[in-house]
Amino acid sequence: MSPVRSVLLDLDGTLIDSQPGIIASSRAALRALGHDPGDALDIKRAIGPPLEDMLRTLLAARGDDRLAEAVAIYRRHYGESGLLGSEPYPGIGDALRDMRGAGLRLYLATSKREVFARRILENLKLATYFDGIYGSVPGGELDHKPELLAHVLSERDIRVSHSLMVGDRRHDIAGAHAVRMRGLGVLWGYGSRDELEAAGADRLVEQTADLARVVSSMLHG
Repeated sequence: MSPVRSVLLDLDGTLIDSQPGIIASSRAALRALGHDPGDALDIKRAIGPPLEDMLRTLLAARGDDRLAEAVAIYRRHYGESGLLGSEPYPGIGDALRDMRGAGLRLYLATSKREVFARRILENLKLATYFDGIYGSVPGGELDHKPELLAHVLSERDIRVSHSLMVGDRRHDIAGAHAVRMRGLGVLWGYGSRDELEAAGADRLVEQTADLARVVSSMLHG
């Protein structure tokens, strides 16, 4: 009997383009703290790491250190409306279906709050493809990818040699390597080819149409 093979997938920039909702909630947080976010709030390169890292950068540029307040305002706005500003990348639904059809188990592993991630996947009708949905939780112990991936591997009794992490940022690749998993970088998200190559991605995939095939070849190769 062949071992079960598992795929852990990032959310923002990998499965969904969440930039509109994240920008809206970031603007709301900045305005609530008395800042003018301006018309061109460019956060594309800041999407992916924990929320605190992104907001800390935005606040620092404005000489503000009220991080806890900004996080609370952001999460309230995001939970009310921001999370609805997400769309799956074209072809992602087909890729998830094909991976499930190939007998792979799929797990979401995101730095986004787990409750938000679950609502997003349910809203987009993607939740049923997943055997488990994991994200950050209150308290902060799963905010960073190495801890989150180690948690998923342990809870689901997943063998590292038969698993793979898929993501669009260096944090996904570094997190995978930290727990001795391979990391597949996707090029349609928020991270660049240079970023993913510098992080040591084991392989890169350019189009969602090729995702299921590349994942299967890496896990069965």
